[in-house]
Amino acid sequence: MNGRSYTAGALAALALLGGCAVGPNYLRPEATTIPAAYAGADGWKVAQPQAQLPKGNWWEIFADPQLDTLEAQAVAANQQLKAAVERFAEARATTDIARAQLFPNVSLSASYTRQQTSRNAPSVATGNAIGHSSTFNDFLMPLDVGYEVDLWGRLRRSTESARASLLNAEENRKAVVTTLVSDVATDYFNLLQLDYELEISKRTLNSRQGSLQLTQTLEQHGINSLLDVRQSEQLVYTAATEIPDLERQIAQQENAISILLGNNPGDVPRGLKLTEQPHAPEVPVGLPSSLLSRRPDILQAEQNLVAANAQIGVARAAYFPQIALTGSAGYQSTALSNLFTGPAGIWNMAASFTQPIFEGGRLKSNVRLAEAQREQLLLTYQQAIQGAFRDVSNALVAYRKNREFRIQQEHLVEAARDAARLSEVRFKVGTTDYLEVLTNNTNSFSAELGLAQAQGNELTALVQLYQSLGGGWQQ
Repeated sequence: MNGRSYTAGALAALALLGGCAVGPNYLRPEATTIPAAYAGADGWKVAQPQAQLPKGNWWEIFADPQLDTLEAQAVAANQQLKAAVERFAEARATTDIARAQLFPNVSLSASYTRQQTSRNAPSVATGNAIGHSSTFNDFLMPLDVGYEVDLWGRLRRSTESARASLLNAEENRKAVVTTLVSDVATDYFNLLQLDYELEISKRTLNSRQGSLQLTQTLEQHGINSLLDVRQSEQLVYTAATEIPDLERQIAQQENAISILLGNNPGDVPRGLKLTEQPHAPEVPVGLPSSLLSRRPDILQAEQNLVAANAQIGVARAAYFPQIALTGSAGYQSTALSNLFTGPAGIWNMAASFTQPIFEGGRLKSNVRLAEAQREQLLLTYQQAIQGAFRDVSNALVAYRKNREFRIQQEHLVEAARDAARLSEVRFKVGTTDYLEVLTNNTNSFSAELGLAQAQGNELTALVQLYQSLGGGWQQ
């Protein structure tokens, strides 16, 4: 067996060494106490498969084709999401770089040199000048190999940490998607709410302008007083002042949605009106513990913990010696025709051993630093879990109470409308003054605007519930 075979055999044998990886292996920590039920919910029940509820694209439950289109545009073109995708690509490259350290470095080079020696150069044997010069070629083609023997797992722990960072970047991307689609849906329903409020204001303004004309006519004929006219004008101006402010809010809301879609500020097409949006079915809340494997922010916090845990092993491995192997084998000849002949072969191999002896406490401090960072991220992980339970409880309370409020607001609108109608009748037959009309019309207008807000709040509360559940309850 020649020298090159010895070199390759030695490197292969050491590459198969399975040294232990120092440092703690990751174990998922015990979560903080998991509640038996969500606060604010009427108990919980396991979510059952339901064919009528969409899985994945949860916003499809609203059955609004335009909302579906907007969500698709946002996922395809949102700038923040594109940045998250690039961060994932960056993390993948970093992981590949870390993984590459586990393998030998092999490089092949080739060189050619033509050289002439000096005739005044001393002879090796006599020390006197040779008296003649020589010209020769030098062809060299070595194969160089370098390898660090990872006996203590330093490189493997580094790779483990990088892999956790990669998974963290992927969960970050999912979290961005979850937030993005929730923001699009929330802003879209807010826009529909503003549209409905504008519609109410314009309809009310038209009605009140008609009443004002009637009141002015009656005043001109001496039937009503000028006070009735001024009170009627108040109703007109109250409705009129709402319109420009609502138009301003609508334009700004459209601009916000356009940016989420990756577009310049502009108009946003609508689908179903606010009053046409279907009411969602009863929310089947799953087991609280299911959040631990569904919320991207929790999984992201856990991967940070995994990475920090692996860094403890990297820090501890620095206490132990590092062994590096290098080797080279190839051919060297003065003639190209003889480069690959047996006598032209060359080889060498070397090993280096580095053992820290005195570092002034640096290695110990590095271990303490890594352990402290892990403990911080453990607390962050536990806080993320508690925050998830809080978000779901808040969303459940908001959705249920907003629904109850919307139902009561519908009753209020019916009563206010009827009171306004009756006061108009009473005024026309002369059994009451215009102050009663003013009061009941104002109450009716406020109740209608309140209903629009209640309907919008109910829809946005449902969106927040989906978001807090990590994208719904169907997985």
